Amino acid sequence: MAKQQPLVLLVDDEPDLCMLMQMTLSRMGIKTHMAHHLKQAQHFLGEYHYDACITDFNLPDGNGLELVKYVTQHYPKTPIAVLTAYANMEIAIAALKAGAFDFVSKPINQQHLHQLLQKALHVPVVDESENQLALDERLLIGQSEAICKLRASIRKIARSQAPVFITGESGTGKDVVANLIHQLSNRQEGPFIAINCGAISEELMERELFGHVKGCFPSADEDKLGLIQAADGGSLFLDEISELSMPMQAKLLRAVQEKKIRPLGSDKEIEVDFRIISASHQNIELLVQQGKFRQDLFFRIHVMDLLIAPLRERQQDILILAEHFIEKVCAEWRIEPKQLSTHAQKFLLSQYYAGNVRELRNMIERAITLSDEQSIEIEHLQSHTAQQNIEFNLSSVPTQTPQALAATDAVSLSTSPTAPLSNAKLPEEGLEQYLEKVEKEVLINALNQTHWNRTLAAKKLGMSFRSLRYRLKKFGLDTEDEA
Repeated sequence: MAKQQPLVLLVDDEPDLCMLMQMTLSRMGIKTHMAHHLKQAQHFLGEYHYDACITDFNLPDGNGLELVKYVTQHYPKTPIAVLTAYANMEIAIAALKAGAFDFVSKPINQQHLHQLLQKALHVPVVDESENQLALDERLLIGQSEAICKLRASIRKIARSQAPVFITGESGTGKDVVANLIHQLSNRQEGPFIAINCGAISEELMERELFGHVKGCFPSADEDKLGLIQAADGGSLFLDEISELSMPMQAKLLRAVQEKKIRPLGSDKEIEVDFRIISASHQNIELLVQQGKFRQDLFFRIHVMDLLIAPLRERQQDILILAEHFIEKVCAEWRIEPKQLSTHAQKFLLSQYYAGNVRELRNMIERAITLSDEQSIEIEHLQSHTAQQNIEFNLSSVPTQTPQALAATDAVSLSTSPTAPLSNAKLPEEGLEQYLEKVEKEVLINALNQTHWNRTLAAKKLGMSFRSLRYRLKKFGLDTEDEA
């Protein structure tokens, strides 16, 4: 059976422009209807089923934003794009915020129109139950109100081409959410390119983003494809975008706004089709007010926004996530599944989780490594240093079921009289990094004392050889297997 020809509604009061678009779409195998004012477009939408709609912003009896809101409300599965005057980004952003799938600038660029329609006609239709399962399988796990709202927002945002800005503390999973938006969008067949803007020096950032041509600087012995161009047809995720310098922000703005880049040393511009998803743990609006982040770039990337709640505000999800990590890690390591004791569950619910989900995962991996039995206890969850400084008061919490634990208040922690926390100097780098630094120093000291005999080092440290191997691998200290 032949595939039905797509039908698109064109809304513009300029007959010549409508005819031009109609001829362009006809060559793409797309049938079109033309409407020249708002009321006529609304009538056609009620009479026919359209696969997509393209509307001009200025109409004789209204504007394109009104039609966007009308279509979004009454025909939410019909993608609608807006025609805007060249470089009028305020209208384009307003249209995207109102629910438009995308926009295309006048004068009409046939390549851009072709790309827009290709994506509009291939919006993935996913069953809600399958969509929910896909989200869960990608680690958006939990039953809290915050995580349920996040799932709903991702499903809605994934359907459009609008830039997305993700806010959340370190370790909340901003990269996971960005990847989910890509995987559930019509760009899922394209690449997902992620870059941490805070992990690359300023002098290298331009080369990484825009690429370069051979010979443009002494060590450039071949052409290099930039990450923006590598994201062509897909999504570009810029984590910690607030770390970009002001000059780089200006160059990025132009690339995002015009969808064109110029590699270092090249005299040619390259058109690139990508969706930008960005994230930061910092307050970008405050940085804009302080003059540390460009306001025009902020408005361009901050069209659709998502806030990921910290784990301490999702206490209902802590044990669910912990059980998931236990199952996953044990499966990856091919060992028998372990279980959290009741006291261990209470301990997990009492933590602050400055490192959020990432910190919880690290705690679970460490506990599985240290536990030689099937049960995970408190001492397996605490680091050696933490056990010396913090005494967990079990007697203050009555025994409850795991389900009831999620609703209890945080368990009280009492400080040891030999090391009062109120007077202790807090590590500037944060607790997790400080503890890892201490742990690494202890490991190296034990290895040096045993001339790097790992079996003897494990005995000196009072741990299993497997536990030592895990820690050495964690810190990049693992060497060849001993004979």
